Amino acid sequence: MAHLKLLYGFHAVTARLRYDAATINEILYDPARRDRRMQDFLKVASGAGVRLIAAEENRLRGLAGTDRHQGIVARVADIPLAHNLAELLDGISGPALLLVLDGVTDPHNLGACLRVANAAGAQAVIAPRDRAVGLNATAAKVASGAADTTPYISVTNLARALRELQAADIWVVGAADDAPTSLYETKLVGSLALVMGAEDEGMRRLTRETCDEVMHIPMAGSVESLNVSVASGIALFEARRQRILVS
Repeated sequence: MAHLKLLYGFHAVTARLRYDAATINEILYDPARRDRRMQDFLKVASGAGVRLIAAEENRLRGLAGTDRHQGIVARVADIPLAHNLAELLDGISGPALLLVLDGVTDPHNLGACLRVANAAGAQAVIAPRDRAVGLNATAAKVASGAADTTPYISVTNLARALRELQAADIWVVGAADDAPTSLYETKLVGSLALVMGAEDEGMRRLTRETCDEVMHIPMAGSVESLNVSVASGIALFEARRQRILVS
């Protein structure tokens, strides 16, 4: 029998419905919530053939472990994802697009990075085991389903992992405020790994030295830096834009 886990909230459960409804064992919902959003959701779930179970709010809170379940808790099967760098590289077909995070310790930032990486079509998010938050429940909730379909690869030594990517012909581009070349002057086609550091400290020295190239995101206002998930989104979608132009 497949291992089951819990998802809760409209975004996470709807994302799983869209990705693979067959992996949803059942959805428990609060029948006291009768607003349009819930009715539309139940219609979609029923149309996908998913088993629906009415449940009291107390039961939903107990399952989710939070009041922020929005009246929906789903029991779902795990989706097989790459668990290490070797599995990831073996499974990539076509040009790689990877997001690498160095020093991201806030679970909300990690969840948002997973979400934007998924939206941009990145095959994985890679981060070190030390000085990193790890994929906890908060990060998975913020990711709104992306944590189920975008592999999160935790590596022991980030610099060594970057060299493994380079050995696989993946160009490694880091983001740094003081880099002389801007994002829009940087070639981001072909197999690529974009490296983002924490917004307060940036990339660590060895991480930066391992990159093939560094670039900066031009800033027009008075703020000194961007949230790492925002910066990741800007860079990933610029890479996506350049790929569309050359395809």
